[in-house]
Amino acid sequence: MSYLGVARSLTGRRWIGPTPDTDRLAEAMAQDTTLPRPLCQTLARLGVTSSDAAAYLDPKLRDLMPDPRSLKDMETAAARFLQAVERREKIAVFADYDVDGGASAALLIDWLRQMGLNATLYVPDRIDEGYGPNAPAMAELAAAHDLILCVDCGTLSHEALAAATAADVVVLDHHLGGETLPPALAVVNPNRQDESGDLSHLCAAAVVFLMLVEAGRQLRDAGKQGPDLMAMLDLVALATVADVAPLRDVNRAFVRTGLAVMGQRRRPGLVALGDVSRLDTAPTAYHLGFVLGPRVNAGGRVGRADLGARLLACNDPAEAVSLAEKLDELNTERRDVETAVRAAALDQAEERGLDAPLVWAAGEGWHPGVVGIVASRLKEATNRPAIVIGFDGDEGKGSGRSVSGVDLGHAIQRLAAEGLLLKGGGHRMAAGLTVARGKLDAAMTRLSDLLARQGAGSSGPADLALDGLLMPGAATPELVDQIEQAGPFGAGAPGPRYAFSDMGITFAKRVGESHLKIRFGDGTGPSLDAIAFGAYDTALGQALEQHGGARFHLAGRLDINTWGGRQTVQLRLEDAAPAA
Repeated sequence: MSYLGVARSLTGRRWIGPTPDTDRLAEAMAQDTTLPRPLCQTLARLGVTSSDAAAYLDPKLRDLMPDPRSLKDMETAAARFLQAVERREKIAVFADYDVDGGASAALLIDWLRQMGLNATLYVPDRIDEGYGPNAPAMAELAAAHDLILCVDCGTLSHEALAAATAADVVVLDHHLGGETLPPALAVVNPNRQDESGDLSHLCAAAVVFLMLVEAGRQLRDAGKQGPDLMAMLDLVALATVADVAPLRDVNRAFVRTGLAVMGQRRRPGLVALGDVSRLDTAPTAYHLGFVLGPRVNAGGRVGRADLGARLLACNDPAEAVSLAEKLDELNTERRDVETAVRAAALDQAEERGLDAPLVWAAGEGWHPGVVGIVASRLKEATNRPAIVIGFDGDEGKGSGRSVSGVDLGHAIQRLAAEGLLLKGGGHRMAAGLTVARGKLDAAMTRLSDLLARQGAGSSGPADLALDGLLMPGAATPELVDQIEQAGPFGAGAPGPRYAFSDMGITFAKRVGESHLKIRFGDGTGPSLDAIAFGAYDTALGQALEQHGGARFHLAGRLDINTWGGRQTVQLRLEDAAPAA
């Protein structure tokens, strides 16, 4: 049943409100805790009970931190790592080219530098080498190093790791494991098949962080001291959000604490990146995922693969500025490439149909560095798992993004085992694949079937979830601050979205090139400002700007707008529907 009777809004979406059970839990929580009802609605939707509300709103890392030794091979990995430090051995870090890989590498490089060692960084080229370790690179690294740490990769790289005969290899990863482990001294991965799965939500940087925690424990047992790990949580926070890890349990504490560390502006690379991004407020999870993360990723997508990791590990402010400026330029180039591929992919997907369990597109020469981003855009537009593939000759390399509750990585891995893919792997929310041209249609048909069995496609492609109703006068800065305590919001914990029912528009104006700013109210109490980004020339923007006195249901998220030292609440307007 649609919320407020909105079965098709001005953007074509059906509105979905809280369930009766969620409403009852929110009402009981408001009575038990005296917390504001809108906050209780969000907490109830996130599965928080009245008795757990206080602890949830003030998460403590020490209370949520798992024991590193609960992961298999952890003690072995940390002991070999410390042995290399003690013996002043040559250490190489082989990292994936995305944010998670770069942050994982930077954690190790920073820690080792503080212990007086300089590690070699190796990041494979996306186009020439592809994802993960390859035999020539591993053999070359092994010939010149005593220990190789593979981060955010390596769990499925049997042949490549076997080539590193002259060095010990430790894998610190989170991608789904196969039936057998690669030939490494240790494989620390919460998504190994013989793990419990209790920590399957960790990104690779979090796994690396836990290894450093275990290393610190072993150092203390030996009467020695290691670097300050709390100061490194800015990198863990960035990777957790950018890799779309669910913001629950310890991940939420990692991000909350890491954002506070980042706000101290002590890491030259992140300071330079924030400055070049014109970030002039305290960083939020949104900034990690949509402002900083894409720039770190840009080097691996369309430039030099190691630029992001080098920036995050950099301790020279001048060098950091240079690297950040280069990544910012590459990010602009990446957006241009993405725009062209996205338009073509969307046209193709629409022709195929957007209501299937899987949305996919494939094209000649589509840059492998942007197919993942385009897959994200298709997923967001359709609320379905999406795959985008770029072909070069008879071989296509693709990337996929999933929706909550659908394990894409497992399905991709199954296709590879069945021989429909040349290779493939990943985790629940994201995966990569390589497919032969002749098997493309069969692979996508099979994948669609596997995802349908998990429930993909059962939700409406245009449902807009709402936490409840608000009146403009209730939207105060104090309420927004309290709601933010339930964050950070992101994957697995979407931020609250509220509806304002039967509102009149008292002001409407175009701002910038494509945004619409309005002021609205119910005619009896305070008004509220709202901005609809990029909506001016859309059906939504035109209906609101040319309202002619009509009244509307409005929906969006609450923001704090700071101007001239004064804070006011602003609705980030996402949708509207005529009020009956």
